[in-house]
Amino acid sequence: MRDLIIEKLKTIEKEATVRILLAVESGSRAWGFAFPDSDYDVRFIYARPVEAYLRLDTVRDVIEMPINDVLDIRGWDISKTLRLLYRSNPTLFEWVSSPVVYIDTGFLICSKNRSAIGEKV
Repeated sequence: MRDLIIEKLKTIEKEATVRILLAVESGSRAWGFAFPDSDYDVRFIYARPVEAYLRLDTVRDVIEMPINDVLDIRGWDISKTLRLLYRSNPTLFEWVSSPVVYIDTGFLICSKNRSAIGEKV
């Protein structure tokens, strides 16, 4: 399943013209209480090309794949992520702490257990 998830994330990068900076499992599978029929709750943080941030009109700051019985994949733009970090959003801290990591570009410097957000952006 890991290979399929990474393939889907690479497809999102290509189709949405984004770079995924961090992708993790955020649901029951991440925390060890999944049932055999539990879905995969994949969450990611992405960045668009610089030009997208220089537009006068707003661009949607969330990417969502259609949910099916197996995969639920959703991501936040880095600008949304930083706004939520500023407000101490607990969901973001859950993502950064996830022990199941699909993509990590190293844009965050984290402690060994990925629970501390660092300075590198």
